[in-house]
Amino acid sequence: MALLFKSNIDRADWWRRELNKYIPDLEVRIWPDIGNPDEIEFALCWKMPHGELAKLKNLRAVYSLGAGVDHLLADPDFPRHLPFSRVIDPNLTGRMTEYVVQHVLNHHRFCQTYDAQQRDGVWKEHFAPFASERKVGILGMGALGSGSARALHLLGFDVAGWSKSRKNIEGVESFFGDDQRDAFLARTEILVCLLPLTPETENILNRDLFAKLPKGAAIINAGRGPHLVDEDLIEALDSGHLSGATLDVFRIEPLPADHPFWRHPKIRITPHVASISDPASVAKLVAENIIRTKNGEPLLNAVDPEKGY
Repeated sequence: MALLFKSNIDRADWWRRELNKYIPDLEVRIWPDIGNPDEIEFALCWKMPHGELAKLKNLRAVYSLGAGVDHLLADPDFPRHLPFSRVIDPNLTGRMTEYVVQHVLNHHRFCQTYDAQQRDGVWKEHFAPFASERKVGILGMGALGSGSARALHLLGFDVAGWSKSRKNIEGVESFFGDDQRDAFLARTEILVCLLPLTPETENILNRDLFAKLPKGAAIINAGRGPHLVDEDLIEALDSGHLSGATLDVFRIEPLPADHPFWRHPKIRITPHVASISDPASVAKLVAENIIRTKNGEPLLNAVDPEKGY
């Protein structure tokens, strides 16, 4: 029984050890050293090169290494007929919640402004409103967005979320559907994007959306790089309509050295680290799905390829 593993982070041996705790006879093969492709029954991967999975004639299931699946569905030869799952894990949600809370607080308390003042030797106070007076909006209310919304509410922020359908989370106002998105944006001073990447959400963070936010709003994109139209963000920051941005995801990763985001004074960059799957936590879930695949049972956290999540 062989599983093909592919990640963009060098932790393959750690994943092998954790998976073998639950399935000792599972042979974990690290791409591109796959051996006989006909022996591979399962694939656990992140950003597998296009066409590679289609070569595996006896593949029985595919498991995304993270919460997102766009990296797999972008492959025109992806085997959409196979059982397919993603990671929904309390630790993954917890890590994203930490990231979102950290950077909402950064924007709320003018940290980018104080960083610039420190570089210039400027002593000037800026008074933030109470958290209850700061309106935070979360685009995308899946597991990651809902976890972040709950934490921000507990800190006292005025939190709302937007999603395709109504969500019932105590203390969090729910906006849903295309008809309610403009109202959601109009009340949002700090916008957090945690949407899945689908044809409907690609380029959603654009000049039209920014114009619907209040002047001085800030954005945090920890969803996917293609959500954001890069030049529209720079334009909105330079005009003063947006006050700042925190970006964890990009169209090209690593972000090219000559990209203007690196040098923009109102942009803070992190290298796609908001939430990373922990082998010690996720291996148990993957092992359970391998057993379910072998038994012909539905996968945990199954993905609908047509919806993209």
